Amino acid sequence: MSELVDRLADLTAHRDRDLLDVTLVTSLHEMFLPQLVAVHRAVGDAGGERWLTRARMARDDVAASADNTLAQFDQLPPLDDRPQWRDCLRGQQVLTLDGSDGPPAVTLFPLTTDAGPIGVLEVRSERPLLPSERRAVGSILRICRNFESLLDYSERDTLTGLLNRKTFDNAFLKLALAPMSGTEGGVERRAGAEVEHFLGVIDIDHFKRVNDGFGHLIGDEVLLLMSRLMRATFRYHDRLYRFGGEEFVVLLHCADASCAGVAFERLRANVEQYVFPQVGAITVSVGFSRIRPHDTPAAAFERADRAVYFAKGHGRNQVSCHETLVAGGQLDEGPQVGDVELF
Repeated sequence: MSELVDRLADLTAHRDRDLLDVTLVTSLHEMFLPQLVAVHRAVGDAGGERWLTRARMARDDVAASADNTLAQFDQLPPLDDRPQWRDCLRGQQVLTLDGSDGPPAVTLFPLTTDAGPIGVLEVRSERPLLPSERRAVGSILRICRNFESLLDYSERDTLTGLLNRKTFDNAFLKLALAPMSGTEGGVERRAGAEVEHFLGVIDIDHFKRVNDGFGHLIGDEVLLLMSRLMRATFRYHDRLYRFGGEEFVVLLHCADASCAGVAFERLRANVEQYVFPQVGAITVSVGFSRIRPHDTPAAAFERADRAVYFAKGHGRNQVSCHETLVAGGQLDEGPQVGDVELF
């Protein structure tokens, strides 16, 4: 019992959801010494989900490993490629493959949140888990679910479900400091193509007119639909935020500024083409900037925000890149927010 309590203490000792799967896998690895323990999450839109292994640890491993979170979505295996995982996910039942044809025995546990099923925990062992062991794993997973629900409550905007502003700084710093390969968040990841990181600020044009003309309930519906368009436009690993009012922020990985511009232009076009109930047409102005080495959240946000104001001052309903504007002489570099001068 004391060992189980220790594991639960480890799981709830941090407030970083990126470490939750790693801590879960590490704790179960220490408790049972299985041949393999892994967390597989379903990512993507309903009907087209794919599997992403968030953490895995074999018996002789000294650290957890994981799939590259920057992998192209279509490179991940579809749900139907892993039918046993899929059945566990959709049926929300523990599945045991007893290893009658020889070890390992495999036990699959569904992972859920208040929003529904999200993935599968896989445990491979030389023999089927005992009922007491299955109950212990089930207890830990219930704690994980409750803890993740608390994180969602504290980290997500209650209207749109996007991440809220207070989670932004930590995510920005992790993104800016993350290596291109090797380890990330305490997890070894497969090396991939080098990428750059970008911060985009999205502002709904003339949103005050919506609230004044149609009321705040319709305004809230516009914000909710906007968040859905963002989810449908950006990739599963891009981080989407609502900063308050009609202002949204995106942190994303791209090969270069041109690639980032295409992503933001796609959102702009999707919003322009969407017919919002009662309101009709809505447009957005977008500004973005590359995240630089040793950047601060305030400095990167300031650059992207200045690009938004340029877009709004030059016709709205357009995407502006801060670096492109500066290079073209249309915008000055501006103050270096957050820089420290040494005397």
